[in-house]
Amino acid sequence: MTQAARPARGRGPGRRPGPTETRETILAVARDLFAEKGYDGASLRAIARAAGVDPALVHHFFGNKEGVFIEAMRFPVDPAVVLPRVLASPRDRLGETMIRTFLEVWGDPDRRAPILAMLRSAMTNERAAALMREFITSALFGRIGQATGVPLLNAQAAAGQMIGLMILRYVLQVEPIASATEDELVTLMAPTLQIYLG
Repeated sequence: MTQAARPARGRGPGRRPGPTETRETILAVARDLFAEKGYDGASLRAIARAAGVDPALVHHFFGNKEGVFIEAMRFPVDPAVVLPRVLASPRDRLGETMIRTFLEVWGDPDRRAPILAMLRSAMTNERAAALMREFITSALFGRIGQATGVPLLNAQAAAGQMIGLMILRYVLQVEPIASATEDELVTLMAPTLQIYLG
């Protein structure tokens, strides 16, 4: 961690250089820890230590661990960007477009980290599970279902296929899924997704 990310010594209370930078450093560290350990395994003290700040500063910015989690787990999948791309595809290629779009998101380590953190945390923490459910049901796949007329059950089944793929590829790193090319995965997954969405 750079010296700039640590609170300056010898200054008066509350006078720290670069509060915005420090806050973002805490969030970046928190994303990594939540991705690695899940919600329950990442303590507020561990987040503060990894960010090189006093735990009181983390409390100041976020209130508690849940506050850090909510801020750190802002999904890097913006429905306003993803949905038009998916919905613009012909109905008979909806599965292919969906899997290509999400593989593109998951292929970017910076965007993948908070999603992995949310997945790991959702396995052990109800608040994380609720956030994940809300995102899947309302913000993304539910809206795809509404816009296309696909029943919610089908849209969620498609989401389950893609989340399962992500867990195998990036969390468990099961071979040969982990090292398969995106084109191989599209060829494999698109027909199944199309069954649900077509």
